Amino acid sequence: MAFTLEKVVPWGRSFNEYLAMFALAKKELRKRFLGCCDGPASFNCMMKHRGGHVVSVDPIYRFSADEIRNRMDETYEEIMEQTRKNKNEFVWRHISSVKELGKVRMAAMNNFLSDYVAGLKEGRYVDASLPTLPFKAREFDIALCSHFLFLYSEHLSEDFHIQSIEELCRVASEVRIFPLLELGAKKSRHLETVVDRLEKGGFVVDIKKVPYEFQKGGNEMLRVRLQ
Repeated sequence: MAFTLEKVVPWGRSFNEYLAMFALAKKELRKRFLGCCDGPASFNCMMKHRGGHVVSVDPIYRFSADEIRNRMDETYEEIMEQTRKNKNEFVWRHISSVKELGKVRMAAMNNFLSDYVAGLKEGRYVDASLPTLPFKAREFDIALCSHFLFLYSEHLSEDFHIQSIEELCRVASEVRIFPLLELGAKKSRHLETVVDRLEKGGFVVDIKKVPYEFQKGGNEMLRVRLQ
């Protein structure tokens, strides 16, 4: 089935959220990053301003800036309403209210849009999706996957997770995935089995607490490397 913009719910995380979600140290920002399933996040844009190296991949990048902005406008109120109805699933510490959440997300997405056209021309935004990526082996130092793997465990199979993580490990020396919860703020049904299969396949896997929690219990990331 063709990927269409009508299926996309754009919801971009900020640069500071990326730093916290993935426990990125200042010295690590000099590394080569792949942002997988970045959507309209502002990490790429802000790293560009800091002289960093990030390539983001997402099938949303086949659409124009105007198309993405229109889709943002179409879905924004629906997302905010769903968040209000499910406020108890979140920790209102880093972000203090639903209103502030809306401001943070819109600021991140507007930063993304301000950079998007130039980033496409520079090859920093690439239309691609897991489990197959158009990059050479070890082209990146760190691959970051935000709010896709594990979060959509109801929709994505255990095998899809394994294939995707193995592909990320092919193109990057280290992979970090956040969060480890699925929708509904519960631990992913695939997590334990995926970790076991990766370890048996020769990967070094660890779960690390991070200085960020928005979904309740969502303060851990998975880190995967080849031995």
